[in-house]
Amino acid sequence: MADNKDLLIEIGTEELPPKALLNLSKAFTDGVVSGFKEASLQAQEVISYAAPRRLAVLLKGIPVRQEDQLVERRGPAVQAAFDDEGNPSRAAQGFAGSCGVDVADLERMKTDKGEWLVFKKEVTGKATAELVADIVSKSLSSLPIPKRMRWGSSDLEFVRPVHWIVMMLGNEVINDKVMDITPSNETRGHRFHHPDSIKLSNPADYAASLKQIGYVIADFNERRDRVRQQAEDAAKALGGVAQIDDNLLNEVTALIEWPIAVSGSFDKEFLDIPQECLISSMQDHQKYFPVVDSNGALLPYFITIANIDSKNPDAVRQGNERVIRPRFSDAAFFWQQDGKVSLESRREATKKIFFQQKLGTLFEKTERVAELSQYIAEQLGENTSDAYRAATLSKCDLMSDMVGEFAELQGIMGRYYAQRDGETSAVADAMQQQYQPAFADDVIPASMTGKILSLADRLDTLLGIFAIGLKPTGSKDPYALRRAAIGVLRILIEGELDLDLKQLLSIAAEGLNDKADASKAVDETYAFIMERLRAYYKDKKIAGDVVDAVASVDPSRPLDFDQRVKAVTQFRALDAAEPLAAANKRIGNIIKKAKGSISDSVDSNVLVEDAEKALYQTVLTLSDTVSPLFAEAKYTEALSALAELRSDVDNFFDSVMVMADDEALKNNRLALLQQMRNLFLHVADLSRLQ
Repeated sequence: MADNKDLLIEIGTEELPPKALLNLSKAFTDGVVSGFKEASLQAQEVISYAAPRRLAVLLKGIPVRQEDQLVERRGPAVQAAFDDEGNPSRAAQGFAGSCGVDVADLERMKTDKGEWLVFKKEVTGKATAELVADIVSKSLSSLPIPKRMRWGSSDLEFVRPVHWIVMMLGNEVINDKVMDITPSNETRGHRFHHPDSIKLSNPADYAASLKQIGYVIADFNERRDRVRQQAEDAAKALGGVAQIDDNLLNEVTALIEWPIAVSGSFDKEFLDIPQECLISSMQDHQKYFPVVDSNGALLPYFITIANIDSKNPDAVRQGNERVIRPRFSDAAFFWQQDGKVSLESRREATKKIFFQQKLGTLFEKTERVAELSQYIAEQLGENTSDAYRAATLSKCDLMSDMVGEFAELQGIMGRYYAQRDGETSAVADAMQQQYQPAFADDVIPASMTGKILSLADRLDTLLGIFAIGLKPTGSKDPYALRRAAIGVLRILIEGELDLDLKQLLSIAAEGLNDKADASKAVDETYAFIMERLRAYYKDKKIAGDVVDAVASVDPSRPLDFDQRVKAVTQFRALDAAEPLAAANKRIGNIIKKAKGSISDSVDSNVLVEDAEKALYQTVLTLSDTVSPLFAEAKYTEALSALAELRSDVDNFFDSVMVMADDEALKNNRLALLQQMRNLFLHVADLSRLQ
C-alpha cells in the first residue's frame, strides 16, 4: 500500500478582489483536486483556505506516488492485420508504430467478436511531487478571472501580482517553479502585525502557525464566524442588534485577515432621513454593519471591522466616524432637495431616458404598464385607479438625486416620496414592491396593487424584448428575462391571481403595437415563461414527470397549473395511480395506432363484453361526478374519484380485445377508451408519469 502524506499549496498575492475571493478559492481547490483525480491520486481530506492575500489548499493523506498501471490498447482485428501470406498490413504497421514497437512485439487477444492485436505495457507510476507544479499551474490558468494583470517585467498574468508560493509534500519542499516563482516552505503573516516570513515544518501546521504567529486566520469560514460574532457582541454592548447582510459579511471577511470589531456613532439628527439611505451608505460605501433596535429601527451606531488590532482603538473609531459624517450629510442634502418637487413632477424627465432604444422611453413604458395594470385590476375586481396611478409614477424616483447617488434605493425612495406627496398607501407601497421578487429567495409583493404593478412591468419587458428579437441565448440574458419570467409565475401562483397568462400577453401586445409587431411574439414569450415552471417546481422538489403531465395539456393560467400539479402529486400517492397511469399510456398508444378519427360518443348497443359494459357505466357515473369538480378546479377530489376506475380498467384489458376484426366493435371500444382518457386529460396526461 502506498505511503500517504499531507500536501500544502499556497499562492501568496497582493490583496485579491473581495467579491471574487470565494469563487477564486473554490475554483482553485476544485482545479487542484480534479488534476490529482485525473492522475489517479485522491486525498483523504481536502481543506480550502482563502484570505485577502492568499489562496491555499491542504490535501491530507494523499499518496506519495501513483500506482503502477498496465496500459492496454486494442489495435486492428487480426484478420485485417495480415495478408494471406502472413505479412503485416499497413493498419498493423501503423498501430505498432503509434505504440513505439514492431508488429512482432504486439500480443493477440481473443473475444466473442474475434481476435485482435493488442499492445500492453507496464507503466511505472510517477511520484506525486513530480506532478504538483503542473497541476497547480493548470488550475491557476483556468481560474475565472475576467481581467488579468501583469507586474514587473514578466509576461505572466494573474488576478493580482504573486509574491510567494508554498508547496510542501510532508516536510519536503517541492521546488519546481510555478508562475516563474520557486516555491518554498515559507509563508507570510499579517501585512502589519507580522510582515516577516513564517517557516513551516509540515503542511498540517499551516493554519495554526498563521494564526498563532502571523495574525492571519486563513480559514474563510472561521474568519467569517468571528466577524459575525464580534459584530453581534459589539452591537449588543450598544443596546442594539447588528444588521448583518450575508453578502456584506462575505465581502468584509474577504477584506480582512485579523478581524477586530470597532463600534462608532453618528449624530441622531441624521435619523430624520429614511433609514434605508443611511443603511445603504453604511453597507455599500463603508462596509459597516448598521445597528438597529428590536423593532428594526435604526440606532445612531455602526460596527466596522478593522484589519488591525490597534493600540489606540479610539483613533480607529474616530476616523470612521469622520468618514461617515459627510456621507450622511450628502444623503440629508439629497433628501431635502428631492422634497422640493413632487414625484409626479419628475415624470416629464422620464421622456428623456430610454428604457430600450426600440421600445422607447421610460415615460412610454410606464404608459403601457399603466394600461396593462388597469386591465389586470379590472380582471381581479381591484382598485383600477390605484393600479393606474402607481404605474404612471413607478419610474419617477429614478430621476431623483437620492437614487442618482444610491441606485439600490430605487423603489424604496419612490415609496417615501409618494408618502410625502400624499399618495394613497396602496400607491406608495407599490412603488417599492414593483421590484419584488428581485432575486431567487425574495418575497413577492405584499399588496394587491404591488402585485399588479410588478406583474404588468415584467410582462411588458418580456414581451417587448422578445418582440424586437433580443430573447436570451445560451447563458446570455442581459435583460434578466429568465428572472423576470420566474417573477411573473411566482406572483400569479403564490399571489393566487387566477389570470390567463396568454391573454395578458395579448393585451400587453396591443400596448406595444407602435413599437413592434408584438402579437407575433406572444406565443414564444408565453412558452418561454411557462418553460420556467420546470425550474420553479424543481426547487420545490416536485417530480419532473408530474410537471410534464400537466404541461402536456397546456393550462394557460399558472395558478390553475399549480393546482393541477398539486392534485397529480397527491394522486400518484394512491395505490391506483401507477396502474391507471400505465393504462393511460397504453390507451394513448392504441389511439395513436388507430386509423381515421375516433367517435366522441359510445354506442351502448354495440357493447358486447361484460367488462366493457361495466367500464362504460363507471365512466358515465364518474363523468357526472367529476364534471362539477373540474368546473370548480377541484382537481384533487376529481382524481381521487377517478381512481375508482382501476378495477374496471384492469378487467377491460384482461377480457376485451380492443382492435377486434369487427369494425363497429373496434371503433366503439376506441371511443370508450378515449372517453375515459379524456376524463383524466381534464387535469393532466397521466401517461407521462414514470
